[in-house]
Amino acid sequence: MPPETLFGLSLFPYLGFLWFLSKAKQTPKLGFLGFCMTLVFVAVTIPAGIYAKVVYGKSLANVDFLHGAAESFLTLANILVVIGFQQAIAQQQASKQAAK
Repeated sequence: MPPETLFGLSLFPYLGFLWFLSKAKQTPKLGFLGFCMTLVFVAVTIPAGIYAKVVYGKSLANVDFLHGAAESFLTLANILVVIGFQQAIAQQQASKQAAK
């Protein structure tokens, strides 16, 4: 099976993950937003990869400014996930302290 097909098929389990995560009552909103931002990363990476191939005749990984710009969306997504869960942990710890 070609890698492009596997890449496309991998979106379905991820969408399922997002659906289940959206139903979970304990998921921090900012963390969930970060996981959703991963789809933005994918949406940006695909046209950037096509542009790199058509204009430069190279893969996206070999066109630094495009690759860096696309990867910045993944970095932002990761930051949102970390901050969201970090805030949730801090809130939980604060509520435990208040209950004592």
